[in-house]
Amino acid sequence: MIKIAPSILTWDFTEIGRTLKIIEKSGINMLHLDVMDGHFVPNITFGPAMVKSIRKKTGLILDVHLMIEEPEKYISIFKEAGADIVTVHVETVSKLNSIIRLIRKEGLRVGVSLNPKTSLNTIKKYLPEIDMVLLMTVNPGFGGQEFIKSVLPKIRELRKAVLRKGLKLDIEVDGGINLKTAPMAVKAGANIVVAGNYLYKSRNMLNTVISLNNAINNIKM
Repeated sequence: MIKIAPSILTWDFTEIGRTLKIIEKSGINMLHLDVMDGHFVPNITFGPAMVKSIRKKTGLILDVHLMIEEPEKYISIFKEAGADIVTVHVETVSKLNSIIRLIRKEGLRVGVSLNPKTSLNTIKKYLPEIDMVLLMTVNPGFGGQEFIKSVLPKIRELRKAVLRKGLKLDIEVDGGINLKTAPMAVKAGANIVVAGNYLYKSRNMLNTVISLNNAINNIKM
């Protein structure tokens, strides 16, 4: 089953309760929360207080994507806020094995993210220790960017490595996901697609979720 993880990046936070009800009604079980610090990426979003607020409103799996510098300082804080998965960028850490152990010690699932131009070689030896790899299909920092098709070979390469090693590892993609690009990512090997603008700015989010779900789960591989 290919999963959709809605990103709340472009949500109207004054209507978050209503939007969460729509997401839950659709059968989706996972939310993607983009935490940006204005340093690693040129934008600022929200912090643990928002994650805690969302946790109080829903039982959905919270995938907290830390687009921040020195993420190791905040793992326990986001654990307390209600995160289920903490995803850090390999570009922000000097010792990936250390932060993997730190996330695991907090009882959280481990996610590692790579920017479009970052090589898979930076994480290949750590794959058995990781629960999810997030491959960015846009340059991180802002919503509404176009899907970078040159990342597709990287998705294929990672899926081959996962199969070769016999790992149970999720491959998530984030950026420019819509009814056209989501099937491309899934055919390449992704099994979780993060959708932001495409869902939230649609006229009927529930119908759009259903259409996207049908598109990615009825692909002839």
